[in-house]
Amino acid sequence: MADISIPGVTDKYKTNDLIEALMKKERLPLTREQETLDRYKEQQTAWNGMNQKMSSLRTNTKTLYSFENPFNNKLASSSEENSITASPGREAAYGSFKVDVIKPATADRFLSGELDKDFKVPQGKYTFTVADKTISFNWKGGKLSDFVNSLNKRGANTIKASIIGVSNSKQSLLIESLKTGRDNNLIFKDDALTFGLNHQMITKTKADFVEFGTELKDFISPEVEFPVPAVEQSGMPEFTKKEIQWDAEENRYILPPRSGFALPVDEEFLKNENNRIEFEFYTFEVEDITEELNIIRSTRPEIGDAGKATYEDITIYNDKSKVDLPPVPESPLVPIKGEADFYVRTKDGKEVQIPVAELSVNPETGDKTVQVNIKDYPDMESIVVRNRNTGEGIALSSFIVYDAKKNLGYEPVHAITEAGDATIKYEGITINRPTNKIDDVVPHVTLNVFSPTEKTATIDIKPDKESAKNALIQFVGTYNQAIAEMNILSSNKPEIISELDYLTEAEQESARERLGMFEGDFSLTNGKSTMQNIVSGSYRWSDRASITMLNQIGISTRATGTGGGYSAAQMRGYLEINEKKLDEALEGSLDEIKNIFGYDSDGDLIVDSGIGFALDKQLSSWVQSGGIIANKNSTLNGRIKASEQKITRLETQLASKEQQLRSKYGQMEGALNGLNAQSSTISNFANSGKQQ
Repeated sequence: MADISIPGVTDKYKTNDLIEALMKKERLPLTREQETLDRYKEQQTAWNGMNQKMSSLRTNTKTLYSFENPFNNKLASSSEENSITASPGREAAYGSFKVDVIKPATADRFLSGELDKDFKVPQGKYTFTVADKTISFNWKGGKLSDFVNSLNKRGANTIKASIIGVSNSKQSLLIESLKTGRDNNLIFKDDALTFGLNHQMITKTKADFVEFGTELKDFISPEVEFPVPAVEQSGMPEFTKKEIQWDAEENRYILPPRSGFALPVDEEFLKNENNRIEFEFYTFEVEDITEELNIIRSTRPEIGDAGKATYEDITIYNDKSKVDLPPVPESPLVPIKGEADFYVRTKDGKEVQIPVAELSVNPETGDKTVQVNIKDYPDMESIVVRNRNTGEGIALSSFIVYDAKKNLGYEPVHAITEAGDATIKYEGITINRPTNKIDDVVPHVTLNVFSPTEKTATIDIKPDKESAKNALIQFVGTYNQAIAEMNILSSNKPEIISELDYLTEAEQESARERLGMFEGDFSLTNGKSTMQNIVSGSYRWSDRASITMLNQIGISTRATGTGGGYSAAQMRGYLEINEKKLDEALEGSLDEIKNIFGYDSDGDLIVDSGIGFALDKQLSSWVQSGGIIANKNSTLNGRIKASEQKITRLETQLASKEQQLRSKYGQMEGALNGLNAQSSTISNFANSGKQQ
């Protein structure tokens, strides 16, 4: 039986090989176009790599001359780092200052009495207040641990609770405010108040008052003021305590016009910063003394005749008396009203007027209450009262001092710490602040308070030379990477790659593939030349400038060279660092180094010259939108698109060509198979005739 041959399925006549041989020749244009497309894409990848390295260099360059440049960074050191440190801002002044930490700011931290391990917190509405923040929630009752978790979820940055294990069978609840400062007290309300009272966390209290200034002998006449207030008039009587009297019926001191006193404050009162001095007063009208004073000032004594003596015919006259009287005042005194003044006199002799805002008025009696918080005047020496009025007297109560904090109505039973302000002495000046981060004492410096100092802390503000050095090293590194990439792309010399000993094997192989890819592209060679001119140029930012070039601070193409000539690597434009020379320059010329990277040459407060400014401008022309690299990629995008379209068209043509060949050769195979079949039929017929 003859073999079965199906055109297009079997390959009896080797037509597939013939078709493939024909198609191979037809595919040559497609292969060349695909290679062209791959080359375009490789070029685009290379430009993107160049863009990445230039962008990194530009970022580092901008860092060196922008507002955030490392040359303005400051470091602070403290001789008592366990007690106080400082965080200087970029505008902080160099120098040192002295600080004593009297005490850090604290927050209320209250501990309950001992509770059983299986203690259940009763159902209720639990409300806690700290300053202007209120935490309130309804508790259905349950385990102490669940109560703590529920409170902490709501507490955020205001309040925190935790459980302290006292023994195997006992525990205590700690509730603490997260806000320091004497005014940020932890207040219990609603069922939280009941809980605190019932479980020895807080207890009811009443302020204890101490009365002082109860006798006239406690007063002294006030010191002469300096400077004299504008309300005062020349010719007014000096302030004195002589006319002050005690009115037993009113239970008040009576201060007539132009009287005053100073009341010394006991040192014991100053030991508790929560203490508050308080007194009341009211004014009442009396006969104004200005009219009488003006009469006295304008009246002059009458001087009689000098007299004479006569003897016989001789008369001798006495000389007239010569008396130097003060001139009559040009203007009379005017009445003064509403000037009952109260002051705090400090130990250094200064007087600080108690602000009127601190006066509160009793709407029923008209009495005004004056309150003086010890925390505001830690160096207080005395309270000074002056009745400047000419037609008003002052009725003044005795003075009391009390713990203002206890006046809240409750005090802790087991206080770990109580809310209090931080107290420091800056250059001898006592300062109170509610937090341990104090940023309004030393300009552009934040003080971080931790604990009392054993001895005065000295804080030094110095330049951060290390960050400046690291920024310069990073700049040199990214500059060399950009130059290396430009060398690789623009030159076909294998030694360029071998010189870059920091590259890994994979990076070297990738570099070999890019080597000389844009050889003859003048944009790269010109760009490299411009960059080299910028970093080697001179920038005289001032007539007094002593550093104007990078090589003066140990950065140049042969900073570490010792021989007489340049090496091949140095000729390629890479920068080197002489670390010793750089350290010396940073030590004494940090501001000058900053200026060679960027300075304002025309006084408009905008940097317009320097290495950093010029290099940033040059790099921007390459990496910005619409820049050199963007235009290169745009051109390549057009070529890639055209190439892809051509490849698609060629692939369609080849598919059609191959289909035509297979159709023709299939028909040929069919015809040959038919002829073979006829030949077999004739042969079989002839053979059968011979047998007959």
